[in-house]
Amino acid sequence: MTELERVLALPALDAAPLLLGSVLRRSSAEGVVGVRITEVEAYLGVGEDPGSHAFRRRSPRNATMFGPPGRLYAYFTYGMHVCANVVCGPEGSASAVLLRAGEIVEGVELARARRPAATRDRDLARGPARLASALGIALAEDGAPLDASPYALELGGLESDVVSGPRTGVSGPGGGLDFPWRFWIDGDPSVSPYKRHPKA
Repeated sequence: MTELERVLALPALDAAPLLLGSVLRRSSAEGVVGVRITEVEAYLGVGEDPGSHAFRRRSPRNATMFGPPGRLYAYFTYGMHVCANVVCGPEGSASAVLLRAGEIVEGVELARARRPAATRDRDLARGPARLASALGIALAEDGAPLDASPYALELGGLESDVVSGPRTGVSGPGGGLDFPWRFWIDGDPSVSPYKRHPKA
């Protein structure tokens, strides 16, 4: 088992901070974009995590969360934006790490073309929808393996300055202080600003 496979076999809450500093690359006909992950959120499964898509039951929308690990879980938010997650944990128990923000380390020009509204490079992948857009991730790629074309996930090693806190924009108890399941690299300019949901 490789180190990446070992990390992805862990539940999301354990895997999430270990994925900080990793690089996710996506190839396309336009070129390659790579993002160094600087901010993530952990989500668990049925009955465990009130902020998770899988809290109540398995459904067609969240089926990818149940494994196998090392897959892309992609979903629409607000009916218009794609968000990208890394599936982890034992197969059969829903567990995924939302990629909230990152630094573009390869293919900056292509990322700029995909994100023309970004005025600074630090904003190209600053937020989960922006990150997916910069990489060119489509909803149809839900379930794609992250160790095969067009994807490559490279573990970056544990970052020393990891901070945790409540998840962003999650309503109800799952967005409160009892779930400090957002992890980020302290002081990194690409980390997105925290936004507390009014119902958290």
